[in-house]
Amino acid sequence: QVQLVESGGGLVQAGGSLRLSCVASGRTFSTYAMAWFRQAPGKEREFVTGIFWSGGSFGAANSVKGRFTISRDNAKSTVYLQMNSLKPEDTAVYYCAAAASGIGSAAQGMYNYWGQGTQVTVSS
Repeated sequence: QVQLVESGGGLVQAGGSLRLSCVASGRTFSTYAMAWFRQAPGKEREFVTGIFWSGGSFGAANSVKGRFTISRDNAKSTVYLQMNSLKPEDTAVYYCAAAASGIGSAAQGMYNYWGQGTQVTVSS
């Protein structure tokens, strides 16, 4: 079993930055593909960006390209999401997810484990 715990969310002004962290339990973290999703009020949860076990990223959403960067530290069993130039439309609960298959995908069904989410609020 894998548990994911996100942190780093909060309230920030437009144009600001935040870094989210997701710490995973379990010995096989380094083999998992990891991803960040988000869900804004009244909207469906959507894929943000992901990262392979090797550190290569995949599939950043158009809305975050050039502003958000995903990274991971396998020694610390942690994946990060650096968010710069934040906009009010980035306001959402951000979720970390893990795919035991190691396959990178934007499809939620490919992910076996999910964190509880961390709230990010961007004020205008």
